[in-house]
Amino acid sequence: MNVRRSAAVLAATVAIGAATPAVAASPSPSPTLPSGLYGSSDPTYDGVWRQSLALIALYRAHAEPAAAAVDWLAGQQCESGAFPAFRADPAKACDAKLMVDTNSTAAAAQALSAVGGHGTAVTKAVTWLKSVQNKDGGWGYTPGGASDANSTSVVIGALTTQHTPVSTIRNGAKSPYDALLKLSLPCADGGAFAYQPDKKGKLTANADATAAAVVGALGQSMVSVKAGDKKNAACADAARPTPGDAAANGSAYLAKAVAKDGHLTSALPGSENQPDYGNTADAVVALAAQGGTAAATGPLRWLERNSAKWAEQSGPAAYAQLILAAEAGGADPSDFGGTDLVEQLTATGPAPVTASQDDSDTSVWWMVGAGLAAGAGVGFLLSSRNKRKQP
Repeated sequence: MNVRRSAAVLAATVAIGAATPAVAASPSPSPTLPSGLYGSSDPTYDGVWRQSLALIALYRAHAEPAAAAVDWLAGQQCESGAFPAFRADPAKACDAKLMVDTNSTAAAAQALSAVGGHGTAVTKAVTWLKSVQNKDGGWGYTPGGASDANSTSVVIGALTTQHTPVSTIRNGAKSPYDALLKLSLPCADGGAFAYQPDKKGKLTANADATAAAVVGALGQSMVSVKAGDKKNAACADAARPTPGDAAANGSAYLAKAVAKDGHLTSALPGSENQPDYGNTADAVVALAAQGGTAAATGPLRWLERNSAKWAEQSGPAAYAQLILAAEAGGADPSDFGGTDLVEQLTATGPAPVTASQDDSDTSVWWMVGAGLAAGAGVGFLLSSRNKRKQP
């Protein structure tokens, strides 16, 4: 899943699976940058997306974000339940001119579910996503747009917040898994996923789409992705492939793609091929989700050695991707190639409550409570501030 969202993506005129680099394209801060937002670049095209990834990553790393960061994201939601890429004036009601999209909505639903306390907002977001499900069972970037692997997969992640089997979320007879299976290539073509069919209906392997679709086909989300126990074996066609079969084949494709250099390569028109850090991080998550941490060791170690400069230039979503990769691959995000990713991510946004402040605010009440419990002869457990409630 790409961390960056370009103007072309928002207009839904090009495929987001092409790994369009937009985060680093605007290094100067926006003149109206919200105080609760992570990052200093113009949030017009990726504000909700990068905020959501940042909150999810901090949750996965067991770090508490600032309340202002959570409030900013929650305030971006429209009354319909949908989220735009960025809502400049949250006090103003959403209207038809404000473009909402499935990716921002699904990512925000996952983030708000992770931090807790926003159950109604999460349910409204998921309800809206269900209302714009395509007849093939999938989702496009914008409501009604042709289904693509990336959008369908991030929506699957949002659907899991409702604890309802993804296979039961249908438009007619088709589920999200049906949409992904239609975008899965046979082993003769590598076993990858395509982003979308081209105008002639042809499917072309896409590493970005494959990394997203492997996680989606496994029914997992960015919030709760778990290391799998299935080997990343060679691609194998099945007479009646299941989502699990497609995920295994996609994982085999990714394993082969990173085997030589340890990373995926970005091939943008008019430029030389270069390492694709973001999609390599996503591939780590996909490989681990399918085959366990050992399956992701190669590209994860490559990222530890080489990604620091990229993350520093690219901003909070990049740090978030690396944290998610580290968590999925069994590495320590607080010491990732010598970099504390959590500290770096936190530094791009509003300051959270510090440990010393937390201790000073609660120590007196802790002693009072402990004394009462001792006097009554009843033990009790004090919950950590970092424990998150489920929506």
